[in-house]
Amino acid sequence: MSDHGFQLLAIGIYMIAMLVIGWYAYKKTSNLSDYMLGGRGLGPAVTALSAGAADMSGWLLMGLPGAIYASGLVEAWIAIGLTAGAYLNWLFVAPRLRVYTQVTKDSITIPSYLDNRLRDTTKLLRIASGIIILVFFTFYVSSGMVSGGKFFESSFGYDYHTGLLVVSAVVVAYTLFGGFLAVSYTDFLQGLIMVIALIAVPAFGIFLTGGIGETLDSIKAVNPEHLSLLPAAATAAGIISSVAWGLGYFGQPHIIVRFMAISSVKETKSARRIGIGWMIFSLGGALLTALVGVAYFQQQGLTLKDKETVFIVLGQIIFHPFIAGIILAAILAAVMSTISSQLIVTSSALIEDIYKALFKKDATDKHYVLAGRIAVLAVAIFAAVIAWNPDSSILDLVGFAWAGFGAAFGPVILLSLYWRKLTNIGALAGMVSGAVVAFVWGKSEYLSGMLYEIVPGFIICLLVAIVVSIATYKLNPEIEAEFAETERLMKAEK
Repeated sequence: MSDHGFQLLAIGIYMIAMLVIGWYAYKKTSNLSDYMLGGRGLGPAVTALSAGAADMSGWLLMGLPGAIYASGLVEAWIAIGLTAGAYLNWLFVAPRLRVYTQVTKDSITIPSYLDNRLRDTTKLLRIASGIIILVFFTFYVSSGMVSGGKFFESSFGYDYHTGLLVVSAVVVAYTLFGGFLAVSYTDFLQGLIMVIALIAVPAFGIFLTGGIGETLDSIKAVNPEHLSLLPAAATAAGIISSVAWGLGYFGQPHIIVRFMAISSVKETKSARRIGIGWMIFSLGGALLTALVGVAYFQQQGLTLKDKETVFIVLGQIIFHPFIAGIILAAILAAVMSTISSQLIVTSSALIEDIYKALFKKDATDKHYVLAGRIAVLAVAIFAAVIAWNPDSSILDLVGFAWAGFGAAFGPVILLSLYWRKLTNIGALAGMVSGAVVAFVWGKSEYLSGMLYEIVPGFIICLLVAIVVSIATYKLNPEIEAEFAETERLMKAEK
């Protein structure tokens, strides 16, 4: 069998495993809560790894190693910011959101939680947040499909559209039928594949470069400042912008929805330890892969044309083609886990927050589950149409989407959990302000070059939400009672 044959065999086994998990989850899905939130029964390991896998995408295995390979450890500030942000998210948002979403009429999406928590009789908050999720995640899903198409094109020489259709078909199949459970279980497996691959490549690669001492010497030969977190060219604004990526975690719907699905508050502590451990090993592996790559290609006197392929190239050099196929499957896993998570959250927003709010309020769970599956298919088809052009500029929206969600939802989620005086008008004004500032700032070449747009967007959203809430606050006994009940349950769980 040829090298490509072994690699395709490994990827074929991986694809079949995803479909089997989807079928298993389908058999366990009987109502809307199961389909959208897994019946709130996820264990800590599945919750932690599925959140991590949904978060990282192909950036972890290609973007980050490529950036460090090119520019050195100064690019690691993004990883430091993300790890800190993820830890704070698990610590302050996860346990309280798990309790509060159940207290507020058993809310199963972020928009429905905000609607119920703030007693928004106008439904504007729910619909606006649902539309934000629908729009941005449709483009986010599309960018993932582009990545899948380019993955098969660059790895095996297949036609771009063939790769796009294969990846889309498998992801849509297990998401459409298995819902949130399928997404979470497949993300768990994908998270394991990713972290094992990210540990294995640099661990074995360091033998090729002659050990730690030889590796460090080779890196210094390329650039003495490559191993510095604070090289001469680094700026304070640049480092702040990199670390500020961590702010985005508080407002990412496809990540924080995992907190709502965990089986109990007590499990969030175990999940936090597992999740942060996974992040440290994964990000550390990506970092070391880049550094080993710098040393290896320096020693060989070679130049790596596409720096973002350092993980793929090293995996193919180090391992048997079948194992290299598993390495390639890790990249595919990163792409597919994010697509599936975004699909299910987009479906939830479309059905739970727009369709139910505006049109069909009293249908059966069976009807809503079917509608949810139709929504997954519709969003996927629309995203695939956008992705059909391999030169689509939608990939530029990925960085904006992270900042947009972080700026629009992050402060509102934090205030809703910890400040009883947040109002529906304050939340809506803050959400819109944060999104607009992030958009305008991000689209300005001058402003975005100064500071990452999530920083001003997050600050404006926070200030506007607080000021408008103070101006519009009226005592609501039901809101007060739910806030007090959440406090009581949090204390009882400790």
